Amino acid sequence: MSARTGCGAAGEALIGQELKFSGWVHRRRDHGGLIFIDLRDRSGLLQVVFNPEVARDAHDLAHGLRAEYVIEVSGSLGRRPEGTENPGIPTGRVELYAQRLAILNEAAPLPFGLEDQDTSETLKLRHRYLDLRRPQMQKNLIARHRAVKAIRDYLDSEGFLEIETPMLTKSTPEGARDYLVPSRVNPGQFYALPQSPQLFKQILMASGYEKYFQVARCFRDEDLRADRQPEFTQVDIETSFMDGDEIMRITEGMLAAAFHQVLDIEIERVPFERLSYKEAMERFGSDKPDLRIGREICDMAGPAQKGSFKVFLDAIEKGGRVLGLRGIGMAGLSRKEIDDLTNSVKEMGAKGLAWIKIKSGPGSPITKYDSPIAKFFPEEALREMAGKLKAEDGDMMLFVADSEKTAQAVIGKLRLELGKRYPVDFKEDEWRFCWITDFPLLEWDEEEGRFTAVHHPFTSPSDPDVPRIMDGDINDKELLSSLKAKAYDVVLNGCEIGGGSVRIHRQDLQSRMFSMLGISAADAQMKFGFLLEALQYGAPPHGGLALGLDRLVMLMCGAESIRDVIAFPKTAKAADLMSGAPSGVEPKQLRELHIKLDVPAAEEGGQ
Repeated sequence: MSARTGCGAAGEALIGQELKFSGWVHRRRDHGGLIFIDLRDRSGLLQVVFNPEVARDAHDLAHGLRAEYVIEVSGSLGRRPEGTENPGIPTGRVELYAQRLAILNEAAPLPFGLEDQDTSETLKLRHRYLDLRRPQMQKNLIARHRAVKAIRDYLDSEGFLEIETPMLTKSTPEGARDYLVPSRVNPGQFYALPQSPQLFKQILMASGYEKYFQVARCFRDEDLRADRQPEFTQVDIETSFMDGDEIMRITEGMLAAAFHQVLDIEIERVPFERLSYKEAMERFGSDKPDLRIGREICDMAGPAQKGSFKVFLDAIEKGGRVLGLRGIGMAGLSRKEIDDLTNSVKEMGAKGLAWIKIKSGPGSPITKYDSPIAKFFPEEALREMAGKLKAEDGDMMLFVADSEKTAQAVIGKLRLELGKRYPVDFKEDEWRFCWITDFPLLEWDEEEGRFTAVHHPFTSPSDPDVPRIMDGDINDKELLSSLKAKAYDVVLNGCEIGGGSVRIHRQDLQSRMFSMLGISAADAQMKFGFLLEALQYGAPPHGGLALGLDRLVMLMCGAESIRDVIAFPKTAKAADLMSGAPSGVEPKQLRELHIKLDVPAAEEGGQ
């Protein structure tokens, strides 16, 4: 008899052959004389028939089979009787007539059914080894493998070298908190787990490797959410002598290869559409716009100033914005529905929501503007609003008036909500990529009272800004607010999946950048001294990108969370419910590390 055959490989071409299969009992059905089981392995499902007239011993043993028993079964593959085929699975036209059965391991009653849709996330993570048996989870992890393989193959074809960088490195706290690892042989000193390979990949460029990549594990001690984990994977690339356009071209080819390998589709609209940061915020209220939604945001300052509505005029006078959005077909909304929408907008951060319905009277071509605020505007201003939004009879015009940052953020979120709630112009089955470019280099942090880097401190300013930085006053707030970065983010269907930049390759400019960020020369030397030193010895112009692998595969698989594409994820409190991590350690281990704990009693042993 041949070696083990995968359940999913049992096709009509193998009918009549003696075959051996191993796997898990997915379902068992006892029809009196005949016993049927669905046998499952990673490749799929196969129906097995136990007939006492064919193999009495195997049939008798099959009476004791239960869900998730591990078995080995052999016999002859045959065609299912007409009318019993299962078109829902690839092997639905065949079945195995069992001759021999061996139970390799029994299974205790499961804490949840593998096909239960309402199992709690906590229970699934506690028994992750069972959750991972579910065909959908296996499909997700197979897709992840194929995506990584396609990316590696593509980058290899482009001349990149895969090089590993250290997991135990120096703590350089900028941004998220580091995970610290105490050193036993250097008492009182700590390593940090890398938040990214950023400094090391720049060192590799200074070392002459020109094209580097790594499927890199990264660690950040930060608050978690659906698409964030304390340990995650990114596809990290760095190049020398390439500008941003060339790096974007390579990234587009890499993504095209992954989509072809995993989903067997060709990405349309290559090269990807490019939007400046300013244009994205003006048109979509977001620096990660979902281009599957057709409607765009419009500035309403012009028509707003032709009226006397105080909320709009006050916002403009204070330097804020009045922004509008078309509510397609929403003129029929009840007052309660509008109130619910207004409450949603308030939860998003705005003070409120203004609205105007566009209606025509029965049999009348005259347009009516139905709203508590319509009386504050002349007919000309109302028509101008409708024209700018391309709003028609049956639509509702929606307005947010606030500071620029709040107004853009809120109406951007409202655009997403309405586009999906009323999907007249939402093309859900499309894959819409775009690049966001020309980001600000710095942003003011009110809490810290200083400027911080929008991307990271190693991002190069735009070419025209370099002399302004080197010759200008680094305490000039207006100057620092106006600087642009050679940075770029790649966005897919409203989700940022990667970002990168051309780096600073001159030591003097990098030192100047640290000064603008309020990092003293001594601190810069302590945290980044090895990079500053490397930049003095002929570092080439270089740049790169990091692609969030977990997030990308999540989108490819249509998953709700990156937990569904990570084999062993953590909870929102960064706990592994299956293994029990984090956990306490033996006092001896702490003594060897010269560590004494000062933890409140209520927190000891908690997760």
